[in-house]
Amino acid sequence: MFAEWASAQLNIEAPVHFVDVTEEAGIHFVHVDGRSGRHYFVETLGSGVAFLDYDNDGWLDIYFVNGAALPGIKYDPPPTNALYHNNHDGTFTDVTKTAGVGDTGYGVGVCAGDYDNDGDTDLYVTNFGRNVLYRNNGDGTFTDVAKFAGVDDPRWSAGCSFADYDNDGDLDLYVSNYIDYSFETERVCLHKGIRAYCDPGSYTGIADILYRNNGNGTFTDVTKDAGAYDPSGLGLGVVWGDYDNDGDLDIYIANDTTENKLYQNNGDGTFTDATMIAGVGYSEDGRAESSMGTDFGDYDNDGKLDIIVTNFQGEVYTLYHNDGDGFFSDVSYISGIADKTLLNLGWGTKFFDYDNDSWRDLFFANGHIHDTIELFDDMGTYAQLNQLFKNDGKGHFVEVSQFVGLLDKAVSHGAAFGDFDNDGDVDIVVSNSHAKPQLLRNDGGNLKNWLIVKLIGTRSNRNAIGARVQVVVGSLTMIDEVRSGSGYVSQNDFRLHFGLDKAKLVDRLEVRWPSGIIQCKENISANQFLELVEPRK
Repeated sequence: MFAEWASAQLNIEAPVHFVDVTEEAGIHFVHVDGRSGRHYFVETLGSGVAFLDYDNDGWLDIYFVNGAALPGIKYDPPPTNALYHNNHDGTFTDVTKTAGVGDTGYGVGVCAGDYDNDGDTDLYVTNFGRNVLYRNNGDGTFTDVAKFAGVDDPRWSAGCSFADYDNDGDLDLYVSNYIDYSFETERVCLHKGIRAYCDPGSYTGIADILYRNNGNGTFTDVTKDAGAYDPSGLGLGVVWGDYDNDGDLDIYIANDTTENKLYQNNGDGTFTDATMIAGVGYSEDGRAESSMGTDFGDYDNDGKLDIIVTNFQGEVYTLYHNDGDGFFSDVSYISGIADKTLLNLGWGTKFFDYDNDSWRDLFFANGHIHDTIELFDDMGTYAQLNQLFKNDGKGHFVEVSQFVGLLDKAVSHGAAFGDFDNDGDVDIVVSNSHAKPQLLRNDGGNLKNWLIVKLIGTRSNRNAIGARVQVVVGSLTMIDEVRSGSGYVSQNDFRLHFGLDKAKLVDRLEVRWPSGIIQCKENISANQFLELVEPRK
C-alpha cells in the first residue's frame, strides 16, 4: 500500500526494477581484499569496475579489478583481475587468460581509452604498487606496456581518467595517488578499545600525476609544469568535464580528509586551481571531508555541469549546483540528498537517467571501511544498502531505492553504468569488497523513449572523450560529455544515453567535438543507437 502511494507521489508512471542477474549472466568473479585480521589500511578502499567494448562488437564487456594476498594470508591460485566478454544473449564468458589482462597486483581502479588512436580501447589499472597499462592488440588480447609508456608508477594509486586536456588529438592521463604507505610502518589503531583501521588523516598524502601523451606510445609527467600539483592530497575519485563551457576539459578530484580540487583548464596546456573561488573544496560549513567518488552532470538541464561527491558517514554527500561564471552552490540539503545519506559511507556515483524521463537521477554505492563499526558505533553498519535518488525535475531528489529493488546490503565500492543488454536503459555493475559483484539489469526503464549516441573521433581522439552532445526535445535541452574514468575508480560506457520521456523525435542534436568542430543533426527518431563519425573538416 505504501509503495503504491509513494509511486503515485513520485509520478512513477512505469515502475522500474533493478534485477540482480549476476549468476544467470555467468559471472563468477569474487573480489578479495586480502584481509588477515591485522587491519592493514590498504584493505579499506575496495576496487573499481569497468564497462567497455574491448572488441568493438557493439556490446559492453566487463572488467573487474581485484585485490591480492597481504602479509599473513595466502591464496592458491592467487586472485586476479577478470575480463568478461558479452555473449549478446545476457550472458558473459570469462576471457581473462586468453586476453592477458589477469593482473595479480593489489588492484584499486580502472579507466579506459584508446591512447594510441588505433581504433580499439586500452585499459589502465591502478594498484597499491606498480600500475598497469594494457594496450589492446585488436585481436582480443592485450599487452602490458606500462613501463615502456612511462606510466608504471609504483606508489599507491587509486583513480584514473584519460582525457585530451590540450586538444592535440591524443589522450592524456590523470592518476590520483592516495597515501605513502608500507606494511612495515602500519600502526595498531583502536576505536573505543576495539581494533579497527587507522584514520586516513594519520597518513601522509602523495601527489597525483598528470601524464601528457607524447604521441609515440609514451607519456611525460607534466603535473608541476601544468599547474596541477598538489603534494599532499589523498586522491581517490577523479572526473574530467568542461564546467565553464569554454571548450576544454577541467578536472575535479575527490580527496580523502583534505580539500577537494577543481583545476580550471586555461587552454594553453596549464591549469589554475579554481577550488576556492568556485566553492567546491569543502563542505557547506567549511570542513574538508573524506571524499571518495565524484561525477559531473547537468541534473537540472540548464546547460551547465554540476558536481556530486560521496563522503564518509556523518558528512552527507555533497551536491554542488553550477551557478555559472565559475561559481557553485552547495545544495545538498535543499535538494534532498543530505538527510538520506548522513549515516552512509559512499563510493561509486553517477548522474544518469534510470527511467528515461529526461532528468538525471543519482546512484550511490555504499559500504563502510570498518568491519568492526557495529561494535563501537550504534549508528554505523559495515554492509549498507546502495541508494537511488529520483530527480523530480524541479531541483529535488527523492530516494526510491526500495521501490526499484535495491534491497541487498553489501560493502560496495566501485560502480559502472551502461546498457549491457542494448535495450535502451542504463544497467549497473557494482564491485563489492571481499564478495561477489552485482550486475543489476534495468527492467522497465525502456518503457519510455530514449536515444543512445556513439561518437567516433577522426581529428579528435578515437573515443571522442571530451566531446559534448546537446539534445533538444521540445523546450527541453539536455547535455552530456564522453568521459573516461569517473565516479569511484571506475569506467562507464562511452556511449551517451538520453531519456526522451514521451517524445518520439529529437528536434536537434549537436556535437561539439574536442577538435572544435560542430556537427548537427535534426529530426532524429527515438529508440535507436545513433553512431556519428567526426567530420574531417
